[in-house]
Amino acid sequence: MLRRLSTSLLFATISTLSWAQDSLISYVDPFIGTGGHGHTFPGAAVPFGMVQLSPDNGRSGWDWCSGYHYSDSLIAGFSHMHLSGTGIGDWLDISVMPLEAPLDDTTKGVKIPFSHDNERASPGYYQVTLDNGIQAELTASERIGYHRYTYPQIDTPVVRFDLAFRQNWDTPTETHISILNDSTLVGYRYSTGWAKIQRVYFAARTSAPFVKTILHDGQSASTMTDMAETYERGKGVSAQLLFDGSRHKTIELKVALSMTGYEKALNELNHAKKDRFNAARQTAKDKWEAELQKIKIRSESDELKRVFYTALYHTALSPTLYADADGEYRNAHGDIHTMPNGASRYTLFSLWDTFRALKPLFTLTQPDKYTDMLNSMLAFHDENGLLPVWDLSTWETNTMTGYHAIPVLADAILKDWPGLDAERAYQAMLKSAHQAIRGVPDYIAYGYLPQDKAGGSVTITLEYAFDDWCIAQVAKKLGKTADYATFMNRAKSYANLFDKQTGFMRAKNSDGQFIEPFDPFWSEHDFDKSQYIEGNAWQHSFFVPHDVRGLANLYGGNEGLSTKLDELFSAPSEMHGDNISPDASGFIGQYAHGNEPSHHIAYMYSYIGEPWKTQDRVRQIVDSMYHDGPDGYAGNEDAGQMSAWAVWSIAGLYPANPASGEYVFGSPIADETIFTLPNGKQFTIRALDNSEKNSYIQSATLNGKPYENTYLRHQDMLNGGELVFKMGPKPSKRFGQKPETWPGSDQNRYPNPASR
Repeated sequence: MLRRLSTSLLFATISTLSWAQDSLISYVDPFIGTGGHGHTFPGAAVPFGMVQLSPDNGRSGWDWCSGYHYSDSLIAGFSHMHLSGTGIGDWLDISVMPLEAPLDDTTKGVKIPFSHDNERASPGYYQVTLDNGIQAELTASERIGYHRYTYPQIDTPVVRFDLAFRQNWDTPTETHISILNDSTLVGYRYSTGWAKIQRVYFAARTSAPFVKTILHDGQSASTMTDMAETYERGKGVSAQLLFDGSRHKTIELKVALSMTGYEKALNELNHAKKDRFNAARQTAKDKWEAELQKIKIRSESDELKRVFYTALYHTALSPTLYADADGEYRNAHGDIHTMPNGASRYTLFSLWDTFRALKPLFTLTQPDKYTDMLNSMLAFHDENGLLPVWDLSTWETNTMTGYHAIPVLADAILKDWPGLDAERAYQAMLKSAHQAIRGVPDYIAYGYLPQDKAGGSVTITLEYAFDDWCIAQVAKKLGKTADYATFMNRAKSYANLFDKQTGFMRAKNSDGQFIEPFDPFWSEHDFDKSQYIEGNAWQHSFFVPHDVRGLANLYGGNEGLSTKLDELFSAPSEMHGDNISPDASGFIGQYAHGNEPSHHIAYMYSYIGEPWKTQDRVRQIVDSMYHDGPDGYAGNEDAGQMSAWAVWSIAGLYPANPASGEYVFGSPIADETIFTLPNGKQFTIRALDNSEKNSYIQSATLNGKPYENTYLRHQDMLNGGELVFKMGPKPSKRFGQKPETWPGSDQNRYPNPASR
């Protein structure tokens, strides 16, 4: 026993020393996801920063939601705010572009060719040499974008600010630029789009004086050589800053952002007065290295390392900062608020996606920021009357379904997350569950959402049922007996849509009849008409993560559910319909990894005593749906969720029920994973004899003792220690066979409120 522990300690020491010398940032490729339908951006940011400075191609279209797509060969500018991996394009505020000479027609946009051969990126840094010879370099801090433009031998280098620039949904409504002196300008850009009200303020300072400015208000231009304070206001203001090319070949530029006012942006700029580009780049690099060190893997595959660390990088891009350094912000209503106790306000909550795996990951990786993110959702509730569904620029976009701030808050409360007022959060959860919109009154009245009352009958019913289960668990923890009973009953609503004859969840009208005709392959992307949001009956019928064995009972038992899951993975990979959702992608049979409703399904086998099937499918999904090229994601990266799935699954775990505090075992791809936890402890997962062929768990030990469960509790991780899997080439029909070892067996672990 002592010898085995010593060997383990020696291995850990050698491994730790080798990792200490390994720069993890070198494995991150920000171009992963910029091709295909990944919708990521390659530009510069720091973790969760307000500024995400990246190139835009100037082309509208679904695959340009982030502003950039790898298939393109033109750059129209470098803007300071981007959405990572979403399905709707917005933001791209405060666009800046270096030019060889001033434009004669300042109302026109400009697109400069470039080659990917002359482009590179790493966390916190982006560089491209355009075909006209201008080299652009970008880096960032939380609220400042740093530009460095190196020009060829030209007479008049130009830096253009184009507040009229737009792609996709976004349209400027009012813009303003003021020239304060020969190196400083301020302004704002108001726009409407996915978020109907957006206000972004900026202040910019150049390293060299500009000798002339050309301001354009969208109608006419004015040229100035006297840099006394001047301004332009209109729907599409632009400013061209002209420099003396005989004296200045390289121009550095700092652009600070604020959502409150340009005075605050100017304050931010003044606080960074001495910061230069190289120093900012190094600081950004150091922040990303620290972020990546939170979860480290050991593998002989450099491709796996690139996939893993790039995924971990993508998990730390959103939500994004919205408040100034003093905690003050202006919300979509125009009201100015200050977060208490020096906290930060965040926005960009893609909750339909990220409640599943990203937010549970934050309870391990973001001890310093997650409290503020949670309280940002509560601030949204206080300002808008309900918790957010999809918060962008503090505007409720009402995109997607469910009220999935609830599982996020529930998970945090059940894990006793510090700095979150459980009672305050619970009361906000109750308001969402009793709201007068989004079909909730009909869902309560009928026990399901009738399709003739609102679209999305199946998806919404199943998602509301899960959210209600989450409320019930919090009610139980807080000793609210009556609420617990009410919401546990509502959590069973999924069963009201089950059709035993077909084995699918099917939409019903208010008369209680299933809608005919029925085709489980049918997909309709119009949310008002669709019964299954962004998918079909195959993908959505299994969303019962809170009661998998209850779902199995509807199939006649565990064997019936297992058979149906097998059919899912072997069905033809086709969809029927006139308006098929493009979001359903990454098919294995009818399993669609490119969209979130499928993400828990492979792990469902473990809930019914067949963990080897989970292990087999997880390996297949990782191997086929993730790689290290631009099209390395099977679908939209979705603000960190697609990446979070990979981070968890490569390590060997997954929060299939994201509010249960249980992490279900998959098949670890990495040979070793080390989590550095919020309490400073470490938890290590080791896979012995791990290989492409040895993909099945034969046995497990936790801290040296045999471990029979096919899941790990959150608290077990926080205690620190080591989970060791013995891997083999064939399924083990012993490991995970006892029902008491299955996930979900311990979900009533919170004290019964009646006994208090």
